[in-house]
Amino acid sequence: MAKQRVLFLCNANSARSLMAEALLRHMAGQHFEAYSAGVEPDQPHRATLEALDRLGVKSDGLASEPLETYAGQYFDSVIILCEKTQQQCREWPGDAGELLFWDILDPRLSAREDAYAQALQEIRTRLQLWLNVKRRET
Repeated sequence: MAKQRVLFLCNANSARSLMAEALLRHMAGQHFEAYSAGVEPDQPHRATLEALDRLGVKSDGLASEPLETYAGQYFDSVIILCEKTQQQCREWPGDAGELLFWDILDPRLSAREDAYAQALQEIRTRLQLWLNVKRRET
């Protein structure tokens, strides 16, 4: 059976979407191909990579990609992780089986010391729930 393709989108592709990409590979890489992109891509944030490392999730090969890299491609699921990107991507410029919106607070904008760990945990919890639904569907 072919792996399902999943694309995570957020504004800068430097924190939340990279976390989601790495987590999905870690949690269910045998069933999913995970990708991420940003509307205004920036470099992966150091705190993002550190949070993944503390959780034991590999961050090798993570890179901030522009949304246009994946335009026109098919994804089984496109998951938008911030409101700003949702406003700009109401219509995904490709083909998607499902388009989901999870509004995760941007850890870059928080003064909390544990902001990246908190965002990572929220994404992990949502992915666990989403994976449970996907397992029931198959």
